[in-house]
Amino acid sequence: MAKIAQGAMYRGSVHDFPEFDANQDAEALYTAMKGFGSDKESILELITSRSNKQRQEICQSYKSLYGKDLIEDLKYELTGKFERLIVNLMRPLAYCDAKEIKDAISGIGTDEKCLIEILASRTNEQMHQLVAAYKDAYERDLESDIIGDTSGHFQKMLVVLLQGTRENDDVVSEDLVQQDAQDLYEAGELKWGTDEAQFIYILGNRSKQHLRLVFDEYLKTTGKPIEASIRGELSGDFEKLMLAVVKCIRSTPEYFAERLFKAMKGLGTRDNTLIRIMVSRSELDMLDIREIFRTKYEKSLYSMIKNDTSGEYKKALLKLCGGDDDAAGQFFPEAAQVAYQMWELSAVSRVELKGTVYAANDFNPDADAKALRKAMKGIGTDEATIIDIVTHRSNAQRQQIRQTFKSHFGRDLMADLKSEISGDLARLILGLMMPPAHYDAKQLKKAMEGAGTDEKTLIEILATRTNAEIRAINEAYKEDYHKSLEDALSSDTSGHFRRILISLATGNREEGGENRDQAQEDAQEIADTPSGDKTSLETRFMTVLCTRSYPHLRRVFQEFIKKTNYDIEHVIKKEMSGDVKDAFVAIVQSVKNKPLFFADKLYKSMKGAGTDEKTLTRVMVSRSEIDLLNIRREFIEKYDKSLHQAIEGDTSGDFMKALLALCGGED
Repeated sequence: MAKIAQGAMYRGSVHDFPEFDANQDAEALYTAMKGFGSDKESILELITSRSNKQRQEICQSYKSLYGKDLIEDLKYELTGKFERLIVNLMRPLAYCDAKEIKDAISGIGTDEKCLIEILASRTNEQMHQLVAAYKDAYERDLESDIIGDTSGHFQKMLVVLLQGTRENDDVVSEDLVQQDAQDLYEAGELKWGTDEAQFIYILGNRSKQHLRLVFDEYLKTTGKPIEASIRGELSGDFEKLMLAVVKCIRSTPEYFAERLFKAMKGLGTRDNTLIRIMVSRSELDMLDIREIFRTKYEKSLYSMIKNDTSGEYKKALLKLCGGDDDAAGQFFPEAAQVAYQMWELSAVSRVELKGTVYAANDFNPDADAKALRKAMKGIGTDEATIIDIVTHRSNAQRQQIRQTFKSHFGRDLMADLKSEISGDLARLILGLMMPPAHYDAKQLKKAMEGAGTDEKTLIEILATRTNAEIRAINEAYKEDYHKSLEDALSSDTSGHFRRILISLATGNREEGGENRDQAQEDAQEIADTPSGDKTSLETRFMTVLCTRSYPHLRRVFQEFIKKTNYDIEHVIKKEMSGDVKDAFVAIVQSVKNKPLFFADKLYKSMKGAGTDEKTLTRVMVSRSEIDLLNIRREFIEKYDKSLHQAIEGDTSGDFMKALLALCGGED
């Protein structure tokens, strides 16, 4: 186990067992394995209740008392995942890591994810212990084995990390921070090709404190986080390794929280990953991992393990987890700061929003109008030309094309397009040809037409648009439908949901920065509402969430966690229901990270059986000139595949081609 710095708070979930007696524990384990069958409950209870140091003493006592190897006996008595977990717990951490790496590079193929996880996350001291343990256990040189099983820049970075020579100095030079940020920029974004050696040198050697400041400086310099540049400049396992290094530098517990979540989400469980992390972090930072897990995924690590595993294996994992953060009084106050730091990393105020569609250079509306007319004349339609022109012009340029088309041919371009193309492609192309405010107004009108109301569309648009966008929508709605948007919402919705939508539709959200004192009062206002008092709760939430500025609300969310130990989104989902809940959740998610909100919408529109083409079209059209590039980055970060890949796998034909053109590239 790594040493805890003097005076540092212990953040592991497994502690030294009080009144520990190694001989007594060795006898208890021998008894549990004696005779026919074994007492697995006693084995897991004892081993998960002892620290690693104490387990080593038990192994020694067992050999002294019975002349047998405890690990070999455990292997003989236990089976499957439970055996792997218990046996890993009985090894010193360095030997456990050595075994994992040996398994990862043995046989046909290599488990690169295992190599990345271990070598990107260990401290200098842990790395030195790992190298020594590998040599002792296998009489082989770890560096030589890594070199023999990997290649290229991936191999070079692994070897650098393996040296365990990362600088530890917390005294940071401002000049060097700026120089490193500039060097990374010049090695990637400003260079034809990429200077991988510069990335390897800086990310593999500088101290964590220094690199965090470099990342901040890089964001200021380039307008994009370092992760985005790594994805754009690097590829394959080397890219994954460098992203893991960056994540561990920002927050090692957050990296492991994400790894654990991905190990259990979806069909099947990646048990090797789950075991490796639960064993290796149980005496280091499991409490921090739990806090971040609860904040980031709105469920406790304990509950996810409980729902995803079974039998003694589950019981042992839950013991290592150490507690359920969904239980009353279990959620830690430190999560407030963790949550705020996470939101700040991706806050739109600090990251330049970028679309994927720009004004075309050398734009010629006359030539475009003629090309479109030609594409629609005669028998058949040239969809490829229509897609190419419409998806590669800004909306302002499209309006010029419409005007020129009418001037030249005396015809309405929109009417001609409607008659020539159909289905999902028509919906997408026609949406792109409309001014944004009129497009949103039409989507709102359609959501309220006929029997039933499409509440999700109403929420998506009204909860995410800026004041200026909302005011433009109001004008467009009045112009196109001769009725105010407020009147339409009043006629088609009811109760608190109607009040929320009308409040959002006024476009009068405050636009200033944060006010710390006011944020504390706002947080207290919504925290004070008694549980079960639904009407009062919804009114208070509406007063704050529908009127305050985004920067101010981010501060309110932080203060709320400090006062309640819960993320505001968690409370909304727990205390509210129906459309009111959905509306408030959308506002909160939009405030925290609007591109991520839309990335989730896109993912959900394409996952599972069938595709929600309307939502897919609406988001791609409305965000293409605002923040679709940011949405792409959030999509790949959260779902481990690019938006381009998702569209390619879930759509087809000309509709797919048009969507991919809007997407703007493969991440």
